[in-house]
Amino acid sequence: MLNNKVATVTGAGRGMGEAIARTLSAKGAAVVVSDIDGATAETVAASIRDGGGKAVGIRIDVSSEDDAARLAETAVQEFGGLDILVNNAGISTTKLFLETTKQDMERIIGVNLIGAFLCAQAAVRHMLPNGSGRIINIASLSGQRGGIGRSAYGSSKAGLELLTKVMSVELAAKGVLVNNVAPGAIATQMAVEQHDAKTREAYHYLIPQRRYGTPEEVAFMVAFLASDEASHVSGTTVNVDGGFLSAGLMFEREGVEAAPTPRA
Repeated sequence: MLNNKVATVTGAGRGMGEAIARTLSAKGAAVVVSDIDGATAETVAASIRDGGGKAVGIRIDVSSEDDAARLAETAVQEFGGLDILVNNAGISTTKLFLETTKQDMERIIGVNLIGAFLCAQAAVRHMLPNGSGRIINIASLSGQRGGIGRSAYGSSKAGLELLTKVMSVELAAKGVLVNNVAPGAIATQMAVEQHDAKTREAYHYLIPQRRYGTPEEVAFMVAFLASDEASHVSGTTVNVDGGFLSAGLMFEREGVEAAPTPRA
């Protein structure tokens, strides 16, 4: 599916990013595993190599223009090119609007939106001479709906969705396709640590599938969009959310009390 392709994945030291890196490798791609924590990036890369895949791990801060350029250059130097970029790195906070500071906004937008912008610019400069490439940005349902405490995070992800549309319009005719994958509630280690029983109950009530998604389910969609099978898909957002957004406001079901809307 992705044989002879070279991919870079940001924020790939754990969670969804790790699942994406492993899945792209399993599909045949060589992978540059990057993370702000270089040790975790190398641990994931070493595990991929131990399983017979091709991978290197590097530390990068996506909000640094120099690091973004180094990510793309590492792919070219180590594996001879760059075909796929997955902008997965992201940070979050849950603060009410009036409690969110200017520093919160700058920090989150700096990583989630500007970081994706910088990594994409650096990657595209290597993709254009080949007339092909795939960029998949990891957005969020928080960029599509209002959520309590999501002024900074939601704004960054909404901006990422529009950036994806602009990039797709400018780059599609040149062979570079740009899309979003927007996860809903995903059972990452972070979610397991941060979501209390009440929050989990709320998600199980509001998601039509009645469960969290898995990091692997997000990764499978990323792999599809990175492949030639998605050769006529550009500028779109695919929600991997178990039907959460489509359901909208769900009324009380028989025998089930309404649960509060979770912060997501």
